[in-house]
Amino acid sequence: MLLREGLRSLLERFEFEIAASVGDAEALASAVAQHGPDLVVTDIRMPPGFRDEGLRAAVQLRATRPELPIVVLSHYVETRYVGTLLDFNDGRAIGYLLKERVADVEEFVASLRRVAAGGTAVDPAVVKRLVQRQHDPLDQLTRRERDVLVLMAEGHSNSRVARELTVSEAAIGKHIGSIMAKLDLAHEDVEANRRVKAVLAFLRA
Repeated sequence: MLLREGLRSLLERFEFEIAASVGDAEALASAVAQHGPDLVVTDIRMPPGFRDEGLRAAVQLRATRPELPIVVLSHYVETRYVGTLLDFNDGRAIGYLLKERVADVEEFVASLRRVAAGGTAVDPAVVKRLVQRQHDPLDQLTRRERDVLVLMAEGHSNSRVARELTVSEAAIGKHIGSIMAKLDLAHEDVEANRRVKAVLAFLRA
């Protein structure tokens, strides 16, 4: 309850309009049906069992409204949840963040806005855990291309990726072009589609 009310207060400060604030998965489903929100923020673990009730609620909501933006919060890095969240709507409008990220208020709010606008926001700790998995199907990428893809998976723009890696934006564009070619995504007509599918290939690997 403290986290919920804290989030409510925080988001109202950043001019989010809160349609409802609820404490369990059943109430969440009812609130979404009643208010038709532009964004849902939910915990993975909710009453009564505090296991994966929030995740299952999110999956059910996406099954009925595939384009509904949802951000799921978790205490732990649990990579098995990422694939479940990405199963609907090609992974668009989905966020998976650790609760500790709330402390970085501006970045947290930016992640919420990105998901509400149809983007994807995956916690850097989850991305790093995925990178460290033993059998990496993306070994055709160079180390720098992998660095670029990690930052793309975190939801950063080309300019932000360039700043993080201390290279020019033109260089990042070339790296992304190479990534798309190696992942057989060069044929995609829309740049946004290419980026999303590259990130999905990485996260699902």
